[in-house]
Amino acid sequence: MKFPNKVINYNESIISKFPIILSQLQIKDYSISSLYEKIKNKVENINEFLEILDCLFALNKIKLDGNTRRLYLC
Repeated sequence: MKFPNKVINYNESIISKFPIILSQLQIKDYSISSLYEKIKNKVENINEFLEILDCLFALNKIKLDGNTRRLYLC
């Protein structure tokens, strides 16, 4: 994971990309694949996208509905 430090500045870190996902989820709930399709030009690759989701889950900012398989804001 790319966290800000002496070598990696904030704009290059995954933390700077949290608002991209959170702003999309404010509009509506998304499946993981449809959210990736929506923002794939704003992240480096699928690995970075999944790292961002992992962090947002750990911070309790997003959840996954098991029935609908959609991500939503907490």
